[in-house]
Amino acid sequence: MPASSAAPGPDDRDVRLAELHASAQSRLDGLDRDIAQLRADRRADNADDEHDPEGVTLSSEWARLAGLREDAVRELADVDAALARRAAGDDGRCADCGRPIPVARLVARPTATRCVDCAARAGA
Repeated sequence: MPASSAAPGPDDRDVRLAELHASAQSRLDGLDRDIAQLRADRRADNADDEHDPEGVTLSSEWARLAGLREDAVRELADVDAALARRAAGDDGRCADCGRPIPVARLVARPTATRCVDCAARAGA
C-alpha cells in the first residue's frame, strides 16, 4: 500500500515537538562542549590568536558560540512551553486574541502562540 501524502494531523505535533526538543538539546550539548574547549584554549599559554592571520580569534569564536547557544536555549524553552500547553490542554489558542490557531500553522510552527493575524501584527 502506498504511503499517504496527507498533511500531518495535530497529533503528529507531539512527535514533531519531541524531535525539536531532542535536536535543540543536542545542539545545546554540543555548543556547551565547544565552549568548554574554547575556555581551555583561552587558558593555554600558546593561544596567541590575535596575531594569527590564518585563524578566527578566540573572542569572535566565543561570541559566535554564545549566540548559537542563546538561540538553542530559546528554542528549547519554546518547545518546552509548547509541550506544557499541550499537556495542560491549552494548546491551539492564540495568546493575544484567544481565537483558534489554524492546525496548518501549528503543523508548520509547532511552538506558535499566536494566530497568523496576531503574529503579523506583532511582527513575529
